[in-house]
Amino acid sequence: TTQVPNFEGLDAFQGRWFHTGRWPHQPVDFSGRRVAVIGTGSSGIQTIPMIAHQAAHVTVFQRTPNFSIPGRNRPLVDEDQQAWKSRYAEHRARAKEIGTLYEFSDRGAMQANEAERLAEYERRWVKGGVNFVHSFNNLMIDEASNTTAADFVRAKIRACVRDPEVAERLTPRDHPLGSKRICIDTDYFEAFNRDNVALVDVRRDPIERITPRGIRTGEAEHAVDDIVFATGYDALTGALSAIDIRGVGGGTLKDKWAAGPRSYLGLMSAGFPNLFVITGPGSPSVLVNMVIGIEQHVDWIADCLAHLREHGFSRIDADAAAEQRWGAHVDATAQRTLFPRANSWYMGANIPGKPRQFMLYVQKIGVYRKECDAAAQQGYEGFHLGRHASAASQQPQSARCA
Repeated sequence: TTQVPNFEGLDAFQGRWFHTGRWPHQPVDFSGRRVAVIGTGSSGIQTIPMIAHQAAHVTVFQRTPNFSIPGRNRPLVDEDQQAWKSRYAEHRARAKEIGTLYEFSDRGAMQANEAERLAEYERRWVKGGVNFVHSFNNLMIDEASNTTAADFVRAKIRACVRDPEVAERLTPRDHPLGSKRICIDTDYFEAFNRDNVALVDVRRDPIERITPRGIRTGEAEHAVDDIVFATGYDALTGALSAIDIRGVGGGTLKDKWAAGPRSYLGLMSAGFPNLFVITGPGSPSVLVNMVIGIEQHVDWIADCLAHLREHGFSRIDADAAAEQRWGAHVDATAQRTLFPRANSWYMGANIPGKPRQFMLYVQKIGVYRKECDAAAQQGYEGFHLGRHASAASQQPQSARCA
């Protein structure tokens, strides 16, 4: 679900406002307008250069500077497409094991000398894309190795942004590279060399309120005609918590997850029988290619339903003890990485009051697939299979997980 900050005065704002996750279907014309963009995560990083080409002026309100790698997007010529399609079956088989078709390194950053490291970072920077974070195989588990990659990107920001003060404000220093979902851009840092783009650091100069004609910080009022909220989402749990899902005894999933989401294998939450979750918390989810992750879940759930039908069962629920063990395993696996070091949406840190918990399983999809398949092969170990109790039929159909 989209996250719009609860700024005082937004209702009285006389201009237009948008959220990047609820963009109008019809084109939005910013020509000649003064635009505020609040947020510099992936949505803001993709949006700001596009708006800057059109608007009279863009004021960017940044809380947290982020690492971003050039996307290097380009049209694919026929030869490129045919080369890819000719190995389609191979690509699919590999994706099912690793989740994403990146170029993975087989050595650590400190196994290379400095010249070799810089050459590899430069090669991946020129190629572009998320592949940069796989330059070496230990960037997400070893802080010293990660720092070599982060310093390379910081140097690229300083080389790109002409104003040293703006470059410094755009340079991330409070989290390891990749511990927040790495951003991919087209001319993001270059946008701050334009005369019509200004940067406001809201850590130093916080937003106090929205006024009828602009945005008031502690130091100034910024006159704007439009506001674009690039403030992200209540990820992984928000969409489910927005639904009045009730389980055994009438308790809600939102209440159960109030201290953080709990699930078994990322597929079910104890006390909510027959409620399957697709690529939610406790699974690899957004850490892998989403199509591959969704396919794995749907295939497993379909096989589970066939098993239930074949054996005369009508009910499946996660075991509470198995759920607790899985949660501990997911957390322990994450703690061996640098992911929990960032105040990211992976941790729920972008939502006021949301518990801080790394919500994803960091193993490759092939490892996770084996975990799920093993549970099924062992008679759905960690789940309770049964038939509906007669009392279940008395619960309101619109509100229960039966």
